[in-house]
Amino acid sequence: MSIQILKSNSAREIAQMFSGSSPVWARGYLARSSGHIRTSAVRHYLEQQATHHGYANRVLPPVFKYRSRTKAVLRAAHACFDLSHHLVFSTQQRKGVFTSAAGEALTGYWLGVAAKREFAIDQISIVPDHVHLIVRIVPKMSIEEVALSLMNNGQYFIGEQYQELLIESGVNQLWNGSAYAGTCGEMTTALMMKWLASDE
Repeated sequence: MSIQILKSNSAREIAQMFSGSSPVWARGYLARSSGHIRTSAVRHYLEQQATHHGYANRVLPPVFKYRSRTKAVLRAAHACFDLSHHLVFSTQQRKGVFTSAAGEALTGYWLGVAAKREFAIDQISIVPDHVHLIVRIVPKMSIEEVALSLMNNGQYFIGEQYQELLIESGVNQLWNGSAYAGTCGEMTTALMMKWLASDE
């Protein structure tokens, strides 16, 4: 349910209960994401992908990592928000498609897509058979919309610029048909639920 619908429906219900009352809600709102783990833990996990998958000790590890130096500013009218998500895409049949050069090129292309579509990519870790990202979105946007945009544009870019990698890997499309999307924030969902249940 969107924030506007939630605010308008609850304001109408309260107005019916207390006729003649003044407006219930202020114009703006705060929206922050939370998850099972904090964003900092997801960032650390992405940094360790080369070691985790055994690529770190190779002379030319087939890995590319990106982390934004400055946090891109996202805006929405009358809102303060920080909505972060962890996305994971795997290649079709988990084939090792990506090289470090292809990962770097795809990252540059995706950053352009994000700027055009008005979401932000804070971090990317690419290994041969899957990709991890931390993305931030505006409240009107769904994470499904962002994931589909990245997957479709990634398919297009690799098919156009690195078709030989798909041929060598024996796949006719880049991604598996599903993806992982999880929220993450500065505090965990468990901590937030504990605070909401407290008497303070």
